[in-house]
Amino acid sequence: MNNGTTFRDMMRGIALAAACCAALALAVSPAAAASEIVPSVGLTRAVDNDGDANVFGSLAFRHRLAPVLLSEIDISYRSEDYFDDMLHVRMWPVTASLYLSPVPALYAGAGVGWYNVTFDYENDLLFEDDTSQEFGVHVGGGLQVPLAPSAAVDLNGRYVFMQEQESPLVPDEFDPDFWATRLGLAFKF
Repeated sequence: MNNGTTFRDMMRGIALAAACCAALALAVSPAAAASEIVPSVGLTRAVDNDGDANVFGSLAFRHRLAPVLLSEIDISYRSEDYFDDMLHVRMWPVTASLYLSPVPALYAGAGVGWYNVTFDYENDLLFEDDTSQEFGVHVGGGLQVPLAPSAAVDLNGRYVFMQEQESPLVPDEFDPDFWATRLGLAFKF
């Protein structure tokens, strides 16, 4: 699959997921400002990577389940290089989180995720590219600063724990755990 097709498919999936989440929120809870969609951009860096942080994008849907409990479904795209750029790792995480929100501006919690991971080896190497699905857990939290009754700036971060990955390169294993921080605009409805 080429990068153009992959990116196009990812954007189509994000748009479909956002539309489904919005429709579900409107059907289940017509109350004002119980749900929000949060497009965001951020920085991410794997703990086993000596390189710089990379930019990534995401789209989250949040719904207030109770006065102090938020649920979130998030879809994002991130990529990183390892082993002096001999291995390019692309990841499409789909995560679900529960957050405690003791005050409207703050939230903290944890969640789980399904990570579609592609290991793309440099062309000069004789290794075949590989795509797999991985499971991970995360902890995180954030801050929302209201701009208007139906919009807020959202700043959040999370740390993701995943199983060590094997690679035919030396060293033969690496730790894919990563941190991510993002800035977004929450549209409440």
